[in-house]
Amino acid sequence: MEKTALIIVDVQNDFVPGGALAVRGGDEVIPVVNRQKSRFDLLVATQDWHPPDHGSFASNHPGKKVGDVIDLNGLAQVLWPDHCVQGTPGAELVPTLDRRAIARVFQKGTDPALDSYSAFFDNGHRKATGLGDYLKEQGVTDVYVCGLATDYCVKFTALDSQKLGFHTHLLIEACRGINLEPGDVARAIDQMEETGVLIVS
Repeated sequence: MEKTALIIVDVQNDFVPGGALAVRGGDEVIPVVNRQKSRFDLLVATQDWHPPDHGSFASNHPGKKVGDVIDLNGLAQVLWPDHCVQGTPGAELVPTLDRRAIARVFQKGTDPALDSYSAFFDNGHRKATGLGDYLKEQGVTDVYVCGLATDYCVKFTALDSQKLGFHTHLLIEACRGINLEPGDVARAIDQMEETGVLIVS
């Protein structure tokens, strides 16, 4: 029997307008998520949860700026503004997101030496967050992904979900992207579709 889970990716203050790494229209996903939540058997959320010395922050690399790409422990790493620092208001889930039905919040990006876009693993697939095991323990078969941002954390969450054997769907109306390079969001959607992720509205 199919059991569905909705993964709400990084709907945090720093990723919505006014935040440190604001995604254009990021706040527009919240009413969609709040309306849709009753359609799923299980809701989980993720939280970017960085220490202040995180290697993805441009401020921790003298002479580098936001948008530069560096090597971080053998992985290409885009440098970002400081964002979602542990314990700061920017790292909190947006208050208008209805949290009553969220069973668990999984934190990621906690290792200063590695970034973690996916809700399931760090970018080097060296450590798991525990989300995959949790969903399997709950008997989940079908995963729906939404949140911020389409071309980064949402994309890598959907790709990993698919690899882990879940029937994976992208809830497109409840996602917004960064588009650091023009066309990034469209390419991300193509990449998800190529691996078997279903785009649903």
